[in-house]
Amino acid sequence: MNTILIVDDNPDILDALDLLLSIHNYKVISASTVKEALLSVSRQKIDLVIQDMNFSEGTTSGEEGKQLFYALKELNPTLPIIIITAWSQLETAITLIKSGAADYLPKPWDDRKLLETISEHISVAVKPAQTSALIYQSKEMAELIFTTTKVAAAEINVLITGPNGSGKEKLADYIHQKSARLDAPFIKVNMGAIPQELMEAELFGAEKGAFTGANQARMGRFEAADGGTLFLDEIGNLSLSGQMKLLRVLQTGEFERLGSNVTQKVDVRVVSATNANLLIDIKNGQFREDLFYRLNGMELCILPLNKRKGDILALAKHFIGDAHQLTKDAEQFLLQHPWPGNVRELENMCKRALIFAHGGVVNTSALSGQEHTPTLSEKEHISAVLEKHDWIIAHAAQELGLSRQTLYRRIEKFNLARGE
Repeated sequence: MNTILIVDDNPDILDALDLLLSIHNYKVISASTVKEALLSVSRQKIDLVIQDMNFSEGTTSGEEGKQLFYALKELNPTLPIIIITAWSQLETAITLIKSGAADYLPKPWDDRKLLETISEHISVAVKPAQTSALIYQSKEMAELIFTTTKVAAAEINVLITGPNGSGKEKLADYIHQKSARLDAPFIKVNMGAIPQELMEAELFGAEKGAFTGANQARMGRFEAADGGTLFLDEIGNLSLSGQMKLLRVLQTGEFERLGSNVTQKVDVRVVSATNANLLIDIKNGQFREDLFYRLNGMELCILPLNKRKGDILALAKHFIGDAHQLTKDAEQFLLQHPWPGNVRELENMCKRALIFAHGGVVNTSALSGQEHTPTLSEKEHISAVLEKHDWIIAHAAQELGLSRQTLYRRIEKFNLARGE
C-alpha cells in the first residue's frame, strides 16, 4: 500500500483528503506544520506528498510552501510532490513545477483529477511494470485481447482509442507486459496534465539553469523510458509545437535536453491513447497528420462499458473482492446502469459500496451509497431466512444473495441449528 503525506493547516482539508485517499486504498499521514512534514519524510517511507502553500494563519505569500518544497526535495530528490494552491498563487506553483514538483491543482480540487495525478506520479518510477491480469468476460473484450496480444509482440507503435475511464491505460500496461520489453522501464505520461510551457522539459529533460527555477538537471520521460515503453495518455491534448517535437523523436529517436546541445538517442516504443477523434482534429488543423501515422502503427479501440455488458459483473466482483458478495438485486442494478463513466465509475462505485456493506453483502443500497442498518443482526437475519425456507439451503441462499458454500460457512460461523 502506497503512503501519501498531506500537509495543510486546515483540518477540514486534511479530513477530506484522508477520506478520499483511504477509500482508494492509500495509507494517509497528515501534517499541519512544516516541522511535522519534514519529520514524517525523514523518519518513514513516503511515496508522495500533497502540500498546501501556506501554513500560518493570515499568510498568503506562498513562501512557506516554497521553503517546505525545497526542504523536502533535499531530503528526497525523487519524492513526487503535488502542490494544491489558490489561483492567486498559480505563478508560484508553476515555478515549483519547473523545479521538479510533480504537478499542481487549484483549490477547490477535482477528486477525479487528483486521483489520476496521484496514480500517474506514484507509478512513474523507472522500473519494470508488474504483471496484472485483465478482467473481462465479454466476447468483445476477448476479441480485443486476442488482437492486442499479437500486436504486443511486434515492435510497432500503438494508438489506443476509447472513452474516458474505459481502461486504455490498463491495455497499455498489458501491451508492455506481453512485449519483449517487459523487463525494461514502462513510463506513463498524462499529456493533458502537463502545462504546455513545461511539455518540452517533461518529455525531453532539462539541464540545470535551462530556465528560471531549474535548480538541477532533470531527466525527461523519453530518456527514462530508453529500451522500454512510453505511454502517452490524452495525446490529443498536445499542442502543435509539442507535436512537432514529438514527431522528430519518433522519426529519428534523437532529442536534446532543454538547455543542452548534446544530442541523445533512445530506443523507445510509444503507446498512446486518446478519447478524441484525431481524424476530425486533423481535418480541423488541430493535429498533425504525419504524427498521427507515426503513432498509429496499429489502432486498438476499447468499447464503452455499456457496449460490453458481459464484463460488468466480472469487474464488479473483482473490485469488491472475495470477502464480499453481490446480491441478485445489486447485480441487476449494475447491469441496468448506463455507466457514462465506464470502468472507472464502476470501480469507484464498488469501493464506496464497501463502506456501506454489512456482513460481507453488497446490495443495491450499498451501491447507491445509502447507509443501511438492519433491524436484525446478521446472525438473526440468516436464521430467520433459513427457518422461512425450512432450511432448504438453495432457497435460503438465493434470498440472501449468497452462494450455498458461503451460506454454509455463515451457518458454521454463527453455530446455527434448525429450530433455534
